[in-house]
Amino acid sequence: MEDNKSNVQTQSGTGTVGQVIWRFVAAAIVLAITAFFTPGFTINNIWSLALAAIVLTIIDYLIVKFTGLNASPFGKGFVGFVLSAVVLYVTQFFVAGYAISWIAAIIGAIVYGVVDYFIPGDNKL
Repeated sequence: MEDNKSNVQTQSGTGTVGQVIWRFVAAAIVLAITAFFTPGFTINNIWSLALAAIVLTIIDYLIVKFTGLNASPFGKGFVGFVLSAVVLYVTQFFVAGYAISWIAAIIGAIVYGVVDYFIPGDNKL
């Protein structure tokens, strides 16, 4: 009976909306922690953080869609680490109030990978 209820919920879309919201919140938390612990990486306000989480998610989706590579530090080893640093860096060109240097992007990719490992959810960069 419990399985039927979860299938109906997923088919109706409410389970999917909840998953998307949870992934967004988890991605924003991971990004905020990464910015806090990474010198040279600043996010000015909550709106910049929210927009950056959305932009990071979209860029990651596009990379996976067109190349099949996962842009997470643990996704594909060194390639995933480099992609993660590039995605963190490129995001600043789409989000006002988000600034990061190349060195901070490299350090941020390491911090993001470590924090992402401990925060539950499928919130890959």
